[in-house]
Amino acid sequence: MIEMIIEQRRRSLGGGMEVGRVLPFAKRRMVGPFIFFDHMGPMDLAPGIGRDVDVRPHPHIGLSTVTYLFSGEVMHRDSLGTEQAIRPQEVNWMTAGRGITHSERLEHARAHGDRLHGIQAWVALPTEMEEIAPSFSHHAGKDLPQWSDAGVHGQLIAGSAYGLVAGAATHSPLFYAHLDMEPGATAEIPFGHTERALYVATGAVEFDGARYEAGKMLVLGAAASRVKALERSAVMVLGGEPLGERFIYWNFVSSSKDRLAQAASDWKAGRMKLPDADDAEFIPLPDQPAPPAPAMS
Repeated sequence: MIEMIIEQRRRSLGGGMEVGRVLPFAKRRMVGPFIFFDHMGPMDLAPGIGRDVDVRPHPHIGLSTVTYLFSGEVMHRDSLGTEQAIRPQEVNWMTAGRGITHSERLEHARAHGDRLHGIQAWVALPTEMEEIAPSFSHHAGKDLPQWSDAGVHGQLIAGSAYGLVAGAATHSPLFYAHLDMEPGATAEIPFGHTERALYVATGAVEFDGARYEAGKMLVLGAAASRVKALERSAVMVLGGEPLGERFIYWNFVSSSKDRLAQAASDWKAGRMKLPDADDAEFIPLPDQPAPPAPAMS
């Protein structure tokens, strides 16, 4: 059963970089702990592209970013000293906790040209873990279990599903997987979680007798269900247990509006450390309605 259909909305990140934003949506802010879901590309990048397509250093609190690529390469640098390229079918999992800054640079594309295509999701942290120490982990190979069955080639990105467990340390019950489906193939969507969704990244699928094209997220009920590929399709399946109300301001997520205001103040005042290997520039606090001022102690 489909509870809601969410269609991506195109958003410019500047410098010619454009994404399809799916979550948050006005009528559906989260699916389980997933609070943000951006579809990057596909985008052909010519050698010599300018640095304006890069994502300059910026901050996060209260979440984990989960970056997964179908094609292309992105260089990640953060305030913990991490410098890690991510390539297709790999995962960069960055937990912001009480605060981290990072950049995402398209250095490979600048040197060689590239086709960038992937998904970045944010996973909110449980209330009692929102202020944990920041961390970063990179996952590939055995950390991301793969399987093939009747025209479905799957890769588990995070959490547990299909009898498998991915390598990234998660902080609440969830699943997140990439299904590469041949025409006519059908796949089960993991159940057992309160909230679930599937996102059609490429191709077209059939669900409950209706056709759905790329760029649509189907928010599902809890009952068992299956999806059929009508053509070669990349389908992301995700879900988990809800964490309660969360607020978003820019790149910050929290259960407390006061904490958002404090993070915004810290960034504006330069109190958040920039990446050591990428500290010459940063994205300023946006000119948008500010969160409430921090409560006085």
